[in-house]
Amino acid sequence: SNMEDMYVKPGNQERGWNDPPQFSYGLQMSRTPQRTLLNKRAAPPVSGERHVPSGAPPPVSVPSNPLAPPPCAVATPPVHPGKVNRPPGFMATPPPPAGPIRSQKEADRSQSERTPEMEAVMSVMKSALMSCRQTVKGQICNDVEKRLRLLEDSWTSGRLSLPVQRRMDTLAEELKSGRWDAADEIHRSLMVDHVTEVSQWMVGVKRLIAETRNLSPQHLELFLSPEVPEQEPPDEADEEPCGPSLDSSAG
Repeated sequence: SNMEDMYVKPGNQERGWNDPPQFSYGLQMSRTPQRTLLNKRAAPPVSGERHVPSGAPPPVSVPSNPLAPPPCAVATPPVHPGKVNRPPGFMATPPPPAGPIRSQKEADRSQSERTPEMEAVMSVMKSALMSCRQTVKGQICNDVEKRLRLLEDSWTSGRLSLPVQRRMDTLAEELKSGRWDAADEIHRSLMVDHVTEVSQWMVGVKRLIAETRNLSPQHLELFLSPEVPEQEPPDEADEEPCGPSLDSSAG
């Protein structure tokens, strides 16, 4: 009760957990002479342990558990040793944050601020189309050429955002290096992320990738290695079905 709390002497370490409350005046009269017993020599106390007079009952906590709180005047439930060893503020390491949903856009922003050159991109596209014209149907090549003109017009008129320009620059590099799957993956990501910008001409780029990867090795070499000098000895021209300009024999 509140009245008991006002008269109970705090910090009394000599009482058991089930002893009745002792009042301040009674404690002073009955326990004061025993304070001289504290002068007796005792073993060095463990960290956190208190000295107790030899005639007093043992405290609730035992030395084997130094982390347990000291006994107090008010009755407390027994301490569970298993819970003492657990850090109170311990938290497991949080999982790493999930990656961005659109990693391609983050890659676009992390690239250099250099604006891709439209001429370099269109040069690769037109070179691939020129290589396809030798084996692909003319109607297909004409449709691809029309789509490429729409791409060029959108780029020059400023209707292409910088992320689209950068991805087209990367697509051209992959196409030029013969990495068809990577180029096709970029085409798909553009159709997902920027369909309103690329829908008019991307179908032509998709067809160009598919037709270029199906070229024969002889025609594909013209696209992948255009820097090869054309001053080849004329005696080997009959073994290379490259084109009529390099064929010295009349048909």
